[in-house]
Amino acid sequence: MPFFQALGYDIFNPMEFIPEYIADVGIKKGEKVDYAIILDDSLQILIEAKSINESLTKHDSQLFRYFGTTNAKFSILTNGEEYRFFTDLDQPNKMDTTPFLTVNLTKLRDAQITELFKFSKDNFNVDNITSTASELKYVNEVKQYLSNEQEHPSIDFTKYIMSAVYEGRKTESAVEDFKPIIAKAITQFINEKVNDKLSSALKTSVSITEEDKTPDPTGNEVETTSAEIESYATVKIILKDIVEGSRINYRDNLSYFNVLLDDNIRKWIVRVYFTNTHNFIELNDEQSTKLDFINPTDIYQYADQIKKVAENKL
Repeated sequence: MPFFQALGYDIFNPMEFIPEYIADVGIKKGEKVDYAIILDDSLQILIEAKSINESLTKHDSQLFRYFGTTNAKFSILTNGEEYRFFTDLDQPNKMDTTPFLTVNLTKLRDAQITELFKFSKDNFNVDNITSTASELKYVNEVKQYLSNEQEHPSIDFTKYIMSAVYEGRKTESAVEDFKPIIAKAITQFINEKVNDKLSSALKTSVSITEEDKTPDPTGNEVETTSAEIESYATVKIILKDIVEGSRINYRDNLSYFNVLLDDNIRKWIVRVYFTNTHNFIELNDEQSTKLDFINPTDIYQYADQIKKVAENKL
């Protein structure tokens, strides 16, 4: 449970992080949720954990049953890589069928880190999370709607766009003709916006050093692990108050995992090493300080040192 350790919970304290929490469902007694988080002597979060190879969708109903029998305000469904956060926006004490936040640790976005930080032990506040949960949920649903319309424009959406740009009659034939036009226009619009961002970034980027470009002589491919992604996420959380998350990047190679500023190899902040004997980080300071850790979330204990390095690179 390194994810919850990163959020500051003591997973070894059975009074705070309870495994196999009993949540009786109707006439079924002894039903157990994988984990429950207790804060201020109150049940706050239910957690159902599945195998990383399992689809989470088919397990929504199981967590839905558990949620309705407890006083928990939030529930989390996870396979260790993807985390889905639920609450009861639609109907009190009844878990929504749609999560208000979905996070994939391998594709972590800056805005998501901000929302995850609200679930940390030190920042946990039911009212604060609930106040933004509704907006998050509907923003995500609108994004999904637009994504669907981009791929397969519906009749209603097509007619809506046509009303702004087409002066002819919206016959069935005209609507069908416009569908691929709208899909193409949306795709081009998105691509142009992305290209503008990339062009801007390339103008200010520093070229990669020859050392960084040199291929590994063994021919082995670099594979970024979930532990490395967790390390990256932990560093981003540490630095969230002093540098914009979009400026913090990572590069991986066979020897170590680099966390750097502005995607500039000369401005690396931390190098993370996972070896057979021990794990450690190296700081980009004058002493090349090396600090041991066990789990990626343990890196948080070196927050002050990491912040100091980052501040010197700004």
